[in-house]
Amino acid sequence: MTEWRLARLKDVGTWYGGGTPSKSRADFWVDGVVPWLSPKDMGPDVLQSTKDHITAAAVAGSAVKLVPPGSVALVVRSGILERTVPVALVPFETTLNQDVKAIVVHDGLDPRWVAWWLRSAERQILSRARKAGTTVASLETARLHEMTLPVPPLDEQRRILDVLEDHLSRLDVADEAVERIRATNDRYLSIVLAAGLRGRLRSEAAHTLAFVPPPAGLIEPELAGASTWPVPSDWSWTTLGARFPVAVGTTPSRSDPALWSGDLPWVSSGEVAFNRIKSTRETITRPAKGGEGRIHPAGTVMLAMIGEGKTRGQAAILDIEAAHNQNCASLRTVGSGVTPEFLYYFLRERYALTRRAGSGGNQPALNKAKIESIPIPIPPQGVQQDLVRLFDDAASATSRLADELRRAKTRSSNLRQALLAAALSGHLTSRSFDLDLAEKVASA
Repeated sequence: MTEWRLARLKDVGTWYGGGTPSKSRADFWVDGVVPWLSPKDMGPDVLQSTKDHITAAAVAGSAVKLVPPGSVALVVRSGILERTVPVALVPFETTLNQDVKAIVVHDGLDPRWVAWWLRSAERQILSRARKAGTTVASLETARLHEMTLPVPPLDEQRRILDVLEDHLSRLDVADEAVERIRATNDRYLSIVLAAGLRGRLRSEAAHTLAFVPPPAGLIEPELAGASTWPVPSDWSWTTLGARFPVAVGTTPSRSDPALWSGDLPWVSSGEVAFNRIKSTRETITRPAKGGEGRIHPAGTVMLAMIGEGKTRGQAAILDIEAAHNQNCASLRTVGSGVTPEFLYYFLRERYALTRRAGSGGNQPALNKAKIESIPIPIPPQGVQQDLVRLFDDAASATSRLADELRRAKTRSSNLRQALLAAALSGHLTSRSFDLDLAEKVASA
């Protein structure tokens, strides 16, 4: 550590900015072969190419400059700077747009050292150099330039970087394994629900599941794409509207305070998120005589009708008496011969198909008629109860595993930062206890 020095970021190399050649000049863009780097290219630690290219005429006739290969690029203007600072090594010659800057480091510095330092200093950069009050998040170059990084001799930089990248590559492998498990876990519940709704699921000893093969000669429909499918002979097909009273809610006038903060829970579509609703963010006063039909009992199943994000098509079960807004539909199960949980899991399995039914228009939405027309298979009540128990078990198992995977992802992220902190402070070695040491350094 005695030979280490501190260097201002502005002094570690030559800085390059960029620009956008005129879009009205076809000769600047058509058949271009010169890489033009923008924030949408940032993601990998080492870039392989850019999505856009410009021509040599654009380089000669605009403000863009050629950046030599081996530069370190970082995003300086983008909404993504609200949460992270994308950094990448660029092994090829490139140009930049105005939202990216690049550093070509001086002799005595490995560009990887600068790139990893920038990643390790992400929180400092965002707190010290991000401009306040701008419409689009951006970094103030002058403040960025004044930040300092530790610089060991070049040989030591390379030794530390080799050890660091070896450890990080092992973390990458672990992260990829976690992601594969997550994808399988997500699909497992969908498979269980689809099989159960086709009469192809039964319980074995110790609550294990067995998938029943289809009868010989039966062509199995797509698990998630079919509207109807073959079901056991004691099941029946109907539609949601034929089996359940479907109601669309309303919003009391916001200009009349007397209608709000009563004792009646009032559900908005954002609260319908594949869950059980035990309370609501807002309450309203009870409707006058004649409005009782808008108050729905516990056990009613809610369906969100509007929303381009995840909301549209999501379901929930009311555990309380409540009213709801016009962006939700309610399906009363009382007296229907169908348990709320069975209907809920049916809507959960049908989520993607239900969303497609509400696509189109300026604000994609379902409506009462579309909901009422959705076909649903109805098994005997005893079968419903058995299926709900199996569905509950599968949902609980996938939820527990999802929690474990989230914790593993958080630990991996923390460990990456710890490794960077240890490497850039000279504490990283190639010994087996590096990971423990890194975490101690980061928490000190």
